Amino acid sequence: MRNEAEMLEYLKSEEAKSFSGWDFSYLNGRIIEGALPWDYRQKVKAFLKPASKILDMGTGGCEFLLSLRHPYELTSVTEGYEPNYLLCKEKLEPLGVTVKRVQDDDTLNFPDESFDLVLNRHESYDLSEVYRVLKKGGFFLTQQVGEENNVSLIKALIENHQPPLLGFNLENEKPRFEKAGFRIMYRNQCFAVTRCYDIGAVVYYAKVLPWEFPGFSVERDFSRLIKVNERIESDGCFQTEAHRFIIIAKK
Repeated sequence: MRNEAEMLEYLKSEEAKSFSGWDFSYLNGRIIEGALPWDYRQKVKAFLKPASKILDMGTGGCEFLLSLRHPYELTSVTEGYEPNYLLCKEKLEPLGVTVKRVQDDDTLNFPDESFDLVLNRHESYDLSEVYRVLKKGGFFLTQQVGEENNVSLIKALIENHQPPLLGFNLENEKPRFEKAGFRIMYRNQCFAVTRCYDIGAVVYYAKVLPWEFPGFSVERDFSRLIKVNERIESDGCFQTEAHRFIIIAKK
């Protein structure tokens, strides 16, 4: 059992830890998300053909992309976060993958009808641009974080919380896809339980997701962190929710 001073020092050490790519392995066993009713990888594999020209939007640290083992010369990626963009340049360009920095998704710097398949996991998108760069008969496969993601934890840590993704859910996105000219091939949505077992992991998690936890800091929110930790100690974990939805659409 840590006293208050020891707790503050511990949480500050977690807050100071570095984060690169889109690798949350540091939280393995400390924060556990419930399984989704679909498998993103399997959905991608079902639409990925050997000759497909693909674009992975917001590829992050490119871990998932590389795991697909798709021919590099048929692969392009975008990334807007500069550290990850530089990482992708270093790792992917020597392999023959096209890497472009895209900060505004309403301008994808590729010619019309460039791709058979556009992938997007947890990255923003402009439907008109995705439609433009897809070949006729091509597919857009996206898994998204919805408006109610982590609401319980955010409310516990951030005073006067305002959801950053208000109205962003499957119900509202489906008609937008259809209006943009897409035909929905598959859609699903879920609210999976996320269990937080370690208050240090909560700090690390909140720090690397500033759009969900705006202004969060250990110093500012220490008293709220203490209350969350009391819940973890009394209940065994702090439960929040992972709001996810997936849409597979055809041009």
